[in-house]
Amino acid sequence: MTWLWAAFFCYAFVVVLMFLAQRSLIYPAAAIAPQLADQGLPQLEAVETEPEPGLKLTHWYHPPAGEREPLIVFFHGNGSDLANSVAKMRPFLEAGFGLLATGYRGYSGNPGKPSEDGLSADARSVLDWVEQQGYGRDRLVYFGESLGTAVAVKMASERHPSALVLEAPPSSIADVAAAHYWYLPVRLLIRDPWDSLSRIAKVGAPLLVMHGELDPVVPVRFGRKLFAAAVEPKQAVWHAEARHTNILHYPDVVEDVLAFIRAR
Repeated sequence: MTWLWAAFFCYAFVVVLMFLAQRSLIYPAAAIAPQLADQGLPQLEAVETEPEPGLKLTHWYHPPAGEREPLIVFFHGNGSDLANSVAKMRPFLEAGFGLLATGYRGYSGNPGKPSEDGLSADARSVLDWVEQQGYGRDRLVYFGESLGTAVAVKMASERHPSALVLEAPPSSIADVAAAHYWYLPVRLLIRDPWDSLSRIAKVGAPLLVMHGELDPVVPVRFGRKLFAAAVEPKQAVWHAEARHTNILHYPDVVEDVLAFIRAR
């Protein structure tokens, strides 16, 4: 009985520890602020939004090449930042598309602490800025990467874009966490479930899902689950060799995404 009680208290300690540390695990934000000058893009500029009083966030904006080219509103993953966003979107900038790379609270040198409610407010402030610049829905493409797909889906369910692109999307963060921490009561403990599955059917915009079959972080079965729940029009790229968030390293996939966005 002594060993049973010891095992119980050890397990309870782990559960409490994981509950308290969960946001540090979900949002491993980098403290260093990337520099615009290092990106080699003269037209790239910093813009600010204020999602709540006293909280000013910096985002990066590159205008489209012309009046008909789309603006990609990019929501990066939980282990990324603004510099990585620009690097990933460079093929689309070269194609003449515009970019607004979202800077979350707690990321890329921005103040604040990340949470689902917080990142949602940050994303809404970005879309408010886009609207103030005169961009209509017909020119907006939401592009999400990993956790950023949950932000993109949530925004697309509220304010429909002309197209939605999701790279390595989880059906929900709760699903992914439960898969990795199967020995914990994750669904009872998680504070930020990011439930894209419950929202995806509300997105009426054309949808492109791309996911690597070898993804060890967000297993492809979750991307397939989300795709199955989405409404038409939709298409998917299931790449046999890609892992987590590297699917755009394959030129044929980049061409598929470019064609999808141009046909929106």
